[in-house]
Amino acid sequence: MERRRLGVEGMEVPVIGLGTWRRLEAAATGGGHVAVVTRALDAGVRFFDSSPMYGRAEELLAEALGDRRGEAVVATKIWTASPVEGRRQLDRALRLYGGHVELMQIHNLVAWREHLPLLLAAREEGRIDRIGATHYAVVRELQTVMRTGGIDAVQIPYNPRQREAEQRILPLAADLGLGVVVMRPFGEGELLDLDIGEAQLAPLYPFGVRTWAQALLKWGLSDPRCTVAIPATSRPPRIDENVAAGDWPWFGPDERELVHRLALGT
Repeated sequence: MERRRLGVEGMEVPVIGLGTWRRLEAAATGGGHVAVVTRALDAGVRFFDSSPMYGRAEELLAEALGDRRGEAVVATKIWTASPVEGRRQLDRALRLYGGHVELMQIHNLVAWREHLPLLLAAREEGRIDRIGATHYAVVRELQTVMRTGGIDAVQIPYNPRQREAEQRILPLAADLGLGVVVMRPFGEGELLDLDIGEAQLAPLYPFGVRTWAQALLKWGLSDPRCTVAIPATSRPPRIDENVAAGDWPWFGPDERELVHRLALGT
């Protein structure tokens, strides 16, 4: 997979990561969460995103990484309106992941003014490497957070049906040198429900695309301002399919427009 820089300097990550919302807990019901994470690591995935909002996902990810923790870039979050609970969530994440977290994010900008000083101090102390901010929608306040100079990355929804980030967030991230983590590349699964056949995908074959999921992932990552996409899955074989979308050649304007039209059903 291609690797891209997560922030102004230093850390690079492969462009396909693994999200844990809902899917890791689903895998765990049959004891399969370790198999999912192991398959991801074996396939070259290094970026794993979680949150205390995601039920047991943080704990399950830590368990599944096991003695391969050093191969992973862990991105998790603070999600609370309470500064006291925010500190507890940070401390818990640090305990789960061996005393160090690569990217600590403020989930959905909840109480970000209260949490940012805590994370700045943790970054200065070397307990975390990067600070991020996330939101499930593209909101004006995210631009305010980006301009503080305190964060290294943003996490935003971006797919052919949800392109608001192109107007302000992606240009600002490029100007500031911030990493961009792409959530919901499949539109929370709704885009995968579309009946897209081989004939419709045929123009994308020269780009290594064989499935609609690969087309959606490559669509987002063909914008060089995006650092890493984090599709979630509970099925190990899906990991290999996703990873295959993470390398050159990238789509040009015509291919991106084709995927956009297919996603809209036009």
